[in-house]
Amino acid sequence: MPDFPPIRFDGTLRPSQAEAVAHARRELDRGGRRLHIVAPPGSGKTVLGLYLWAEYVQRPAVVLSPNSAIQAQWAARTDLFDVPDHARISTDPHAPGHLTSLTYQALTLPRRGDVDLDADAVERWIDHLVAIGHAEHDEEALAWIDDLRAHNPGYHDERLAVYRKKVRDERAIGGDAVATLHASARGLLGRLRAQDLGLIILDEAHHLLGHWGRVLADAETLFRDPIVIGLTATPPDVRGKRPEDVERYRRFFGPIDFEVPVPAVVKDGYLAPNQDLAYFVRPARPELAFVASADDTLHALVDELCAPAPETGGTPLTAWVTTTLAERRLPAGGVAADFARFDRRDPEFSQMARRFLRRRGVPLPPGVPPPAPAPPEADVPEMAELVPVLDRYVRHHLRRSPDPADHTRAERLTRRLRTLGVQITETGAQACASPVSRVLAYSRSKAAALVRILATEHAALGERLRAVVVTDYEKTSATTAEIAHLLDAEAGGAIAAFRAILADPGTDTLHPILVTGSSVLVDDDLAAAFDAAAATWLRAQAHDVTLRFGEEDGFHVVGGDGPDWCPRVYVALITELFQRGLTQCLVGTRGLLGEGWDASRANVLVDLTTVTTSMSVNQLRGRSIRLDRHDPEKVANNWDVVCIAPEFSRGLDDYQRFIAKHETLYGATEDGAIEKGVGHVHAAFTRMRPEGLEGSMAALNEDMLRRASERHLARERWRIGEPYHGASARVLETRGPASGGGFPPFRFRRDPWSDASLTQAIGDAVLGALREAKLLPRGRVVRVSERMGGYVRAFLERATEEESALFTDCLRTLLGPLEDARYVIPRIVVRRDETWLSRLLPDALGRYVRRRRRETVMLHAVPSPLARNKTLARIFQKHWNRHVSPGVALYAHRGPGRTELDAALQAGRVPRTLTHEKEVYF
Repeated sequence: MPDFPPIRFDGTLRPSQAEAVAHARRELDRGGRRLHIVAPPGSGKTVLGLYLWAEYVQRPAVVLSPNSAIQAQWAARTDLFDVPDHARISTDPHAPGHLTSLTYQALTLPRRGDVDLDADAVERWIDHLVAIGHAEHDEEALAWIDDLRAHNPGYHDERLAVYRKKVRDERAIGGDAVATLHASARGLLGRLRAQDLGLIILDEAHHLLGHWGRVLADAETLFRDPIVIGLTATPPDVRGKRPEDVERYRRFFGPIDFEVPVPAVVKDGYLAPNQDLAYFVRPARPELAFVASADDTLHALVDELCAPAPETGGTPLTAWVTTTLAERRLPAGGVAADFARFDRRDPEFSQMARRFLRRRGVPLPPGVPPPAPAPPEADVPEMAELVPVLDRYVRHHLRRSPDPADHTRAERLTRRLRTLGVQITETGAQACASPVSRVLAYSRSKAAALVRILATEHAALGERLRAVVVTDYEKTSATTAEIAHLLDAEAGGAIAAFRAILADPGTDTLHPILVTGSSVLVDDDLAAAFDAAAATWLRAQAHDVTLRFGEEDGFHVVGGDGPDWCPRVYVALITELFQRGLTQCLVGTRGLLGEGWDASRANVLVDLTTVTTSMSVNQLRGRSIRLDRHDPEKVANNWDVVCIAPEFSRGLDDYQRFIAKHETLYGATEDGAIEKGVGHVHAAFTRMRPEGLEGSMAALNEDMLRRASERHLARERWRIGEPYHGASARVLETRGPASGGGFPPFRFRRDPWSDASLTQAIGDAVLGALREAKLLPRGRVVRVSERMGGYVRAFLERATEEESALFTDCLRTLLGPLEDARYVIPRIVVRRDETWLSRLLPDALGRYVRRRRRETVMLHAVPSPLARNKTLARIFQKHWNRHVSPGVALYAHRGPGRTELDAALQAGRVPRTLTHEKEVYF
């Protein structure tokens, strides 16, 4: 190819792009040939890649993308560059140019009708049939396969394709991937090699953990050492992937070279600020009955196992657990020398077995210590305690018992646990698909929540509303007979959501459209306008399509006659009509409205999917946070609808999915901090379970709906224009009766303690003592802020990770329960009691004549780093007296301190504050 033409960027790089380019150039200047860059959807990955190609590499390049929509975007974005007429930008695999944008499929198309491949596939099939006992020998297996081909060719071809893929994968894993390619793919590789490629850009590189990655790793050696840039919105999810594929991906790309965090792009003003919201529902009555019955059946079975009928014999479960703990029996046989060693060998069973006995009122055997108390934020559901115990009981007692009745018990218990999402295998308990979990995920209650969310958003935004409702499927996949009466074919799918929107007079005015890989459904009120607008668009795009409409109850089924009617065309059409506002609500599946789909005007996303991988969740959330030139103040509301029944064993499965979705999502909280994880949605949401949600679900939902209408406050929280430093701080969040009421016991303090003011004072006392004890340097500041739901957040500003951890641990000790305290210190408050005169005077005057008295309301543990000796305790006492309360730090193991501690425990004068630690960013 002739000399590379001069191509220059016409615009200005965003700060995050400029930083990524600078990092990339440094790495390449050092001789690096691989770059692995992570940046969120909408952050400008395409321009970043094109800039490095045009301004730095300046050699022919190929860009590979997972679908044709993204392929076209790469070619289209070259309009931001000054490209000479003789420079060729190509999307044609038969005519590569200076920049060639292709799909991965074009380069990795596997060979079809390969005789050798089919022969190897049949051999694999024969081996499998013999291995599982379906055939005695190879000849019998082959006869069975031949008979299947003659009498059921469709099923035969389907099964052969499975084994063909296994053979192809084995060859590819062995480094022979190119040999498995179709002739067209091999020809394309040859044409690209002739281009003397200097750069390969692999977009959405997280897709390269399978066939595509095997081919590219093998094919890359055909070229002359090009630079390879992997771009992705999120690192790949490696769960369930072949170890060989995971290792190849890591070897091919190496560690992440540069990551652009979402908050940085939002604060720079290149992504729309957003807020994550959640609406909680209870299962519908029949669904709740099913969830309860599954629980009741399990508990009845456990009760039976704990006290079997005399005629059946066998060792009761409680007796077996007691004996196992008392004798310190190990899973593989033998006994531990002492309980500490037993606990180290099997800590989960050791802990949960002791909790199990306590829950059932069975005393622990002599010499077995009580279980460690769980911290408040780790409220462990009963199921989490039961599973390790039942797993060990089944695998190491019932299944190994000589009594056939025990084998029957094992099978009954195993079947019941499968209903609740637990599979006991030969190697241990594993999660599996649970009918209960499925009922919660696709609960009918979610449809009513969807309507309320959309109605609220419509009331707030009016004609500006552009809502996207995303589900897993058009209809749900096959349902087991066990729950078929609860979930019909449409439950939880796009069609069910579409029908719910149409059925409500308020949301019907949004003129919803459903779009999936096989269907287009249009609100009947919109059909005429849709027909006219679609026909105009199709003509303008030169698509050969004639629309046809089939009437259903409340909507029309839209089809198209002509060679161009396909998902790629009708998704582009409907997206354009959505952008214009012809419809204000799109309902679809994540397969079509996920990766690569771009509708900048979308400002509401309702996520009804069950996906939890960071890759899928980030791609989905990326649809709503793109800037909208029609609405410079755009704020995107991203909704989850969560169905809970916390009183039952699997009643929080949908909540756990909600937690998993937010593991890698960032959000701005009320105090302006950026938090990753579910806590940014609400402070009550913790990893194990939502605190206090059961009794306040209605109030929480109302609060979420109110926040949906207060987009201006959400925008302010993001502090757009301020720099994002990415510095993290370990914070402590608290909620509960920390203050105990009363007034600070100091002169001139007229305001009563609040949880925030008391936390600030205690934090200042801790900081002062740590500084004086030379455990912290100067220059650190305690910051306290209030969050929704009565939560208070405290952290040490401008501190290192170690300093932050030290401060947070000390604060947790003072606000948490009295456990193993070496020194304790009282907290005194002033009470102001009314007198006959204060009741007569106005409040402004009456407070001066109220009777003042002092009262000890709480006993606190002195933090361990300041309780190692009497000198350190006196240092802490001095700062406690200055900021919080008079009082003497007392040694709590004997004497007056022990007496004071016992009295406080007896009277309940001990902290009961809920606490949990988090990491936030600034």
